Amino acid sequence: MKTPLVRAALAGLGLVSLLTAAEPPTRAQAIEAMKRATAFMTGKVAVHGGYVWSYLPDGSRRWGEMEARPSMIWLQAPGTASMGHAFLDALHATGDAYFYRAAASVGDALIAAQHPAGGWHYIHDFAGEQSLREWYATVGRNGWRLEEYQHYYGNATFDDSTTTDCAEFMLRLYLEQRDPRYRDSLSRAIEFVLKSQFPTGGWPQRYPPAGGFSKDGLPDYTGCITFNDDVIGGNVDFLLKVQQSGLGGDRVLAAIRRGMDIFTTTQQPAPQAGWSLQHTLDHAPAGARTYEPKSLATHTTASCVKKLLEFHRLTGDPKYLARVPEALDWLDSVKLPPDTPGARGSHPTFVELGTNQPLYLHRRGSNVVNGRYFADHDSRNTIGHYSSFRSPDVAGLRASYAEARALAPDELAKNSPLKPGRPPGPLAKYFSVREDGFGARFGGQSGTPAERAARVIASLDADGRWLAPLFNTSHPYTRDGAKEIAPGDFRSTQVGDETDTSPFRAPQPVNGISTGTFIRNLGVLIRFLDASP
Repeated sequence: MKTPLVRAALAGLGLVSLLTAAEPPTRAQAIEAMKRATAFMTGKVAVHGGYVWSYLPDGSRRWGEMEARPSMIWLQAPGTASMGHAFLDALHATGDAYFYRAAASVGDALIAAQHPAGGWHYIHDFAGEQSLREWYATVGRNGWRLEEYQHYYGNATFDDSTTTDCAEFMLRLYLEQRDPRYRDSLSRAIEFVLKSQFPTGGWPQRYPPAGGFSKDGLPDYTGCITFNDDVIGGNVDFLLKVQQSGLGGDRVLAAIRRGMDIFTTTQQPAPQAGWSLQHTLDHAPAGARTYEPKSLATHTTASCVKKLLEFHRLTGDPKYLARVPEALDWLDSVKLPPDTPGARGSHPTFVELGTNQPLYLHRRGSNVVNGRYFADHDSRNTIGHYSSFRSPDVAGLRASYAEARALAPDELAKNSPLKPGRPPGPLAKYFSVREDGFGARFGGQSGTPAERAARVIASLDADGRWLAPLFNTSHPYTRDGAKEIAPGDFRSTQVGDETDTSPFRAPQPVNGISTGTFIRNLGVLIRFLDASP
């Protein structure tokens, strides 16, 4: 317990909200800490209302998925849209309009970053198109393992939920006060999702189509039907929220059903009854990046099974369960022997078409110019940045399937947003702190809500910063990669030679500013407020 003298000293320094982990905070102290931390992020960190992922304290370097320029914001989580969700969650926990204003500044940044077609790209550069193209020609082009940044497509992307995270935030922001500024952006986003859907029900990774780009002789994969990173499932989920909010209609309902049905029509025939990361428009498996070979993918198959179980709960339609046992049997059939050399999971990530043999990922060289990725049947010395192994919970999926079979179809569909005539309903109160949301990825904090809140408040510094170790760094761009292979063994490292701009684990983490830490800590305080009387 702090003495009155210590409290007075802290008050004089403006640190009245610093508490020991043993001292329970009050609601007022928690809200004060939330506002101080938000003031720092909106006033000192944001660029026109937007964010990247991490920053050195002096602002000399900053990163999204790659190193960013000071004029850039990142749209992928945990970037700009994720911060907006956290501000709206803080609004819902406190009722304080301060957090609405913070969220509105994010909305304004997203409007500025919105592609003319209606979606969003990974990055927006407030310095203009030429600055972004120069970044792609230098930093982006030299990220050896980040092939999605080696070419500037000039379109929007569904990869890593980039467009759907932004669109869901705009939906939430509009529903708060029905501000017409955000209604226009939201309408364009909904139209983008509807227009980009293939007639058979899937979505491409990017839209509008760019084409004309390939790597190592492989065709452009970004126009394929894409399951990777939950592109299709994420779009279906967004449209369900639109429908639930009362802003949908017949077009949205039809798109949802086509999106759900593509999971059934792309499942491959037995005995390889799985899915690939991507499928061609005639539903055949397709390759993607050079370390994502044309094959079936075990983690994608497990994800598709989960989605089918969700769709069954929404509709009660048995067609979504019909071939689930085939998929689970296939996953069991490719389980690795326990003595597989180098195995870091129960299953291979990729399985060869026709043979049902594992495919393992390797690379040679030292940078994007002289390096090459390839796949073979040797499980040793696999690449370090993209695992050749997975551990899908097949037993858990079987149990969920058995539960689904026992449910009454009519009861399942009764409260579904797909039910005709169902009145609009509210969206979830929280997005960043929900159990399946982004904030939950930063778990590991022990104690009661009050104890966790006390630690979070105590860690806020005098400037309103939650400084945290930045575990990733990157080589600054200095020159393009050379044709000559640099000395060293880069087969399993995260990064190649000093010209590789891909991020990697920092040998000595430094403290800095992290949007992920901010979102996590704000979430701890929100949970504390929810648990407080």
